[in-house]
Parts: sequence; structure tokens; C-alpha cells
Amino acid sequence: MNFKLDILAIGAHPDDVELGCGATIAKEVAAGKQVGILDLTKGELGTRGTPAIRAMEAEAAAGILGVLVRENIGLPDGFLENTKEYQLKIVEIIRKYQPEIVLCNAIDDRHPDHAKASKLISDACFLSGLRAIKTNVGYGEQEAWRPKNVYHYIQWKGIEPDFVVDVSEYMDVKENAVKAFKSQFYDPNSSEPESPITSKNFFESIDYRAKDLGRIIGVKSAEGFTTERYVAVKNLSDIF
Repeated sequence: MNFKLDILAIGAHPDDVELGCGATIAKEVAAGKQVGILDLTKGELGTRGTPAIRAMEAEAAAGILGVLVRENIGLPDGFLENTKEYQLKIVEIIRKYQPEIVLCNAIDDRHPDHAKASKLISDACFLSGLRAIKTNVGYGEQEAWRPKNVYHYIQWKGIEPDFVVDVSEYMDVKENAVKAFKSQFYDPNSSEPESPITSKNFFESIDYRAKDLGRIIGVKSAEGFTTERYVAVKNLSDIF
């Protein structure tokens, strides 16, 4: 399916987007924006579950968030690199959906794929706007397209955000979307191996980190992002 999106959220692994910016996506969908998700890998190196299970969970989470489309381009989990081959695969998706905004992985994080994906996606967004780079995905040559903005959500590490989004009314949607990945997170009845993300504390951190950012800006909950350029406003009154 080929249609224009307002926002394309990209993650190295299925569940990155839900954890990093799930509430923001839910808020934008509720506002009528056309939103899609791209997963770069199938998460095949995950401690728990299988790629097949993750794929089903990803589809369930997409339904909860209300996004229009979710794709997976099957790059190798754990071995992401900023190569021409991988860049072009992402360029094809960007040109296919022509998003105005791309949301992507944290610029620095515990999992090495996250920072690598951050740079890979950012570079692909730039290259996608170059007409001299030709891509053809079966229905003709694609039009060059560069998103207006690329924003990086925050993941494991407590990176200082450049701006935050009030998501007070959408945290329940985010948490339900994260829970769709039931093979990956806290389950006291699971007999599978433990990992840093399977702890109860990690799951609870989804809420208390959002509440902490919300506290700072005077709302109940918020999600933070870093930018690649200055965020501009027309008037001082646009900032609250």
C-alpha cells in the first residue's frame, strides 16, 4: 500500500517505537494525523520470544496505537551498520510514504543498535531528498523526498530532551501498546530467562519517567525528544 503519511516512526526493534514515543503517536493519531511505523529488524536476538511472536505482537500494538501501516525491512538484529545498502532500504520506505516528520531511535543508548539506527535513519532521511539517488520498487521510479524534521525519542538512557510533548491523556494507550509485547516484558509467571527489560522496575519506569518529565513542564505526563536543529516558534506565546 502506498499513501502519504504525516509521521513515520522508525525503530531498530519491534517495541522501540512503543516504548520511546507511543503516547505521542497515540496523541497525533487522535488529532487526525496519518501515522506509520517502520521496524528495521525482527528482534531475532531478543532474550525472550521469537521473531514470529514479535511480529504478531507488533501488529497488535499497531492496532492499539491506531497507525495506518507497519512494515519491517528485516535488517540483522544486533548488527546494524550505516551502510549504503541499509540506507537505500530506508530511503525506499521514506519515498514510499513521504512523511513530513520522522521519529527515530535515541542518539545514544544502552543497546548499540539504537545509536546506530539513529544515525542510519538520519542519514537516510537526508539522502532520500537527493534526486540523483534513484530508487525503483516495482511501480516505477520513486520521487525524491526529504522529511521536514527528524526527531529522536529517548530510550534506556536519561538523555536531556530538547523538547517534550504533553501526553497526559495518552499514557494508557502507550502502556497497552507496550503490553502487547507480552513476550518481552515483565511477567511473574514466565519461565524464560531474565533480562534488564523484563524486570518489574523497567515496566514501571515507563510511567514514572513520563511523570517526571510531566512534572517539569507542569502536566501529568510527557515524552521527550532531541532534535537535529533548532525548534522554531512564531511567537513566545507558543511556548507553555
